[in-house]
Amino acid sequence: MFDHMPESVEIVEVGPRDGLQNEQTCLSPSERAQFIRKLTDTGLTHIEAGSFVNPKRVPQLANSNEVFSQLDKSHTHVVYSALVPNEKGLQAAIESGCKTIAIFTGASETFCKKNINASIKESFDRFTPVITEAKVQNISVRGYLSCIAGCPFEGEVSPHKVIDLTWQLLEAGCYQVSLGDTIGTASPKQIQSILIALTEPIRQGKIAVHFHDTYGQAITNIFAALQLGVQVIDSSVAGLGGCPFAAARLQSLASQNDNQNNVCQNNNSKKSSGQNKVSLSPGNVATEDVLYLLEGLGIHTGVNRDHVIDVGHWVCQKLQRPNQAKSVI
Repeated sequence: MFDHMPESVEIVEVGPRDGLQNEQTCLSPSERAQFIRKLTDTGLTHIEAGSFVNPKRVPQLANSNEVFSQLDKSHTHVVYSALVPNEKGLQAAIESGCKTIAIFTGASETFCKKNINASIKESFDRFTPVITEAKVQNISVRGYLSCIAGCPFEGEVSPHKVIDLTWQLLEAGCYQVSLGDTIGTASPKQIQSILIALTEPIRQGKIAVHFHDTYGQAITNIFAALQLGVQVIDSSVAGLGGCPFAAARLQSLASQNDNQNNVCQNNNSKKSSGQNKVSLSPGNVATEDVLYLLEGLGIHTGVNRDHVIDVGHWVCQKLQRPNQAKSVI
């Protein structure tokens, strides 16, 4: 069972970008930079620090250039990356001194349309010149592939499609592809059916996993990925963020159950239930929980879990929200 597990794993901390982008409370650029500096002090070596997207669409990540200007670039052992949607975003990243960017697509046509207003092919057409120019500028490019197991609109996604798109991203010039179970519905069997076809890039550290905990399966799926040798795991301190489409799906299902059970007759109960669904819907797997798993397996990360726990409590106080990490209770 443990024969193919890696001796060490790199954690890609996505809290300052993927985590904050769906939070109701917006942190200032100075607070976000402070957040990132605190995470840097935990021993993390790759932190997703921002996103150069339209601030009207994602106000939580507005002025990412100011965040980057407040980070100590002398930390040569730490990667501060940013999501870049197009050539305009790339130019902003270049001007901010960002040396690693991420581009994004999905394995579901409908999800891509609703999330980035493009088909899968159009998303490739959009980021291909970004990758080309990034290479000229000596900027590394990481790829995100969402909905690798299920889509909130189309249902189950074909593993063959995921595998094919992963290879396309690698061939397009991504040094690594992060496979995302965006709505958190994947099972270990589904995850391994994809990863077993990617043995060589996994061995080369070119495949990362990015699992959401919507159905409480993230840690189980990470364990399944480790069994096949995956060496890179995305996670978010305190379980910040997640997919709004997944939260909406959970609320819809819960609402249907409420109606079937005639619970909606009680307005006070319904109001309380709705509040919990909005604020407590599980999203990104918590970095604290991933570290707890890895430490228990004897896998080295170089990250101080106690310090990560402290940062998680700090940012949750700033955001006025509960800490979603299960291993800090």
